[in-house]
Amino acid sequence: MRVLLDHPWPFQLAHGGLQIQIEQTRLALEAAGVQAEWLRWWDPAQRGDLIHYFGRMPLAQLRMARQKGLRVVVADLLTGHGSRPPWRHALHRGARWFLDRPFMRPFVGANLTWQAYQEADACVALTPVEADILIRVYGAPAARVVVVPNGVEREFLESAPAERGPWLVCTATITPRKRVLELARAAAAAQTPLWILGQPYVSDDPYHLEFLRLVQAHPRWLRYEGPVNERAALARIYRQARGFVLLSTMESQSLSALEAAACECPLLLSDLPWARRSFGDAARYCPVPASLDVTAVCLRRFYEQAPEAPRAPRPPGWPDIARQLKALYQRLLSTSS
Repeated sequence: MRVLLDHPWPFQLAHGGLQIQIEQTRLALEAAGVQAEWLRWWDPAQRGDLIHYFGRMPLAQLRMARQKGLRVVVADLLTGHGSRPPWRHALHRGARWFLDRPFMRPFVGANLTWQAYQEADACVALTPVEADILIRVYGAPAARVVVVPNGVEREFLESAPAERGPWLVCTATITPRKRVLELARAAAAAQTPLWILGQPYVSDDPYHLEFLRLVQAHPRWLRYEGPVNERAALARIYRQARGFVLLSTMESQSLSALEAAACECPLLLSDLPWARRSFGDAARYCPVPASLDVTAVCLRRFYEQAPEAPRAPRPPGWPDIARQLKALYQRLLSTSS
């Protein structure tokens, strides 16, 4: 079995959890006995049995792959869609139904990119929330939608317990969607120690520069030295943290939250569907977006209650995820198109 992994965005342009997900998926698949390699667009001699596409695959590309006899698995992060309220899903579903009508085809042509979900051999969702969106909003056949969550590296799953210190930890890209600046303002207002780990997409981004000014103005409550890329070191930080905080406005299934959970770190998360379905009562939640005062109150309350807060269930490791994906590939390749 040869699986070709593909993704439309260069990693040098947009680092983050998706890059870790793709890289760890490949490593885990290879360890599980699957021949997994990057799809080499420049190599006409490359051969494979199946394309695993991380994103919404262009419809023309998907159809050509099917014509060439390749099976196609689409694994898209529905970050924005999964964070919307139900009424917006209803509007989106109605719009999709209207544009899908035959009388609209002369006007929309091949621009209905969501048909990739309908025509792929399988769609992989990280959470039941995203699986429901694929089926109800985008019309993907329910029998072709499977839920395979993110995994966690062994450095986090096998990390040793440690005495917890005074710092809450937030691991996130310094960008408005992650609300790191707003979280830092709330921590300073609540006089709550917060350690931010991460980096911006662009160093001179105004949002990042304002964040740096805030950190410099409140050294007692805010700590920032950039990202921590060494996985064992990051696991030790989670083990020593008083709690983990992520208050992003949109999220799919946060790898950093799963890593913190693997290190038995208490969680404070945005009150969004992905978080509720992933952690339930084993996490604490803050409304997002929220005012500075509301966020500060949530943060301070979490800080005070963190030692007695429940711990999230142990997340799966990447070998578990690879076994689920391998079983999916085998099923697709053993049945007729």
